[in-house]
Amino acid sequence: FLTGASDLFRSGYESASKHFNPADVEVNVAGRSFLVTGANSGIGKAAAKEIARRGGTVHLVCRNKERAEVAKGEIVTETGNQNIFLHIVDISNPKEIWKFAEKFKNEHKLNVLINNAGCMVNNRELTEDGLEKNFATNTLGTYILTTALLPLLEKEADARVITVSSGGMLVQKLNVSDLQSGNGTFDGTMVYAQNKRQQVVLTEQWAKTHRNIHFSVMHPGWADTPAVRSSMPDFYQKMKNTLRTEAQGADTVVWLAVSSEAAKLPSGLFFQDRQPVPTHLPLASTHSPAEDEEKLMEVLEELSQKFKSTSPG
Repeated sequence: FLTGASDLFRSGYESASKHFNPADVEVNVAGRSFLVTGANSGIGKAAAKEIARRGGTVHLVCRNKERAEVAKGEIVTETGNQNIFLHIVDISNPKEIWKFAEKFKNEHKLNVLINNAGCMVNNRELTEDGLEKNFATNTLGTYILTTALLPLLEKEADARVITVSSGGMLVQKLNVSDLQSGNGTFDGTMVYAQNKRQQVVLTEQWAKTHRNIHFSVMHPGWADTPAVRSSMPDFYQKMKNTLRTEAQGADTVVWLAVSSEAAKLPSGLFFQDRQPVPTHLPLASTHSPAEDEEKLMEVLEELSQKFKSTSPG
């Protein structure tokens, strides 16, 4: 970011990757368990495939059963790894996430959680629970899934949580007064960027309170994914020849998930191309007071508890 937006395209990846140490990701992770949300396409699928190639047990959490089955088949066929499990969960539905996490905790172990599912809806839409859709998926869904699975992660050595954010967050200062974008004109791109800023704050806050889990958040750069094609069609048309491949977008996710190098760095950092980068642009007034960050955690905790009820109704 410090050298400009061009770093986020394919050329930026190509120049950054000259400095990568290939040995970092040439590891065998058999016996370790990874959960990837939004794993049926794009960066989630590319990351799941690379982890599967390295022998990891991979849990794909997807919303669409048909597409998920296809993705799972492709991963098994291409990697020869049979330890690929499918879970159908809508990350914009808090009750469903709690239910899934409770069941998952009883049946599996977990070493690495990859929060990749995201959505960018350009008009203000509400979920069946009356939540604004981008917020429900990107922020609340990420918060609930992570919170619910922390006890499972706490049991394991070298546990990690990686959240796929976006550089768009650099233009947004945390705004805790209007988390569901009910005020003013709705701009999907800005709402998404605000959610991505919230994910950076979540990561920093979790890193402070859960010392034995390694948290990180990353920007994949601009990759040619179905999400970019559908939610940013004009951008895609203009830039498609310069975009990163899905695998290039997923590279840092894989590095954060499997390399021993990543775990040596402090918890709570924001990464791009295997390097920690600043979470604020120089001179930008996007820093927020500590009480706003604490308030975000309180509001999300309170909201998430509302959906936890195990009793019917």
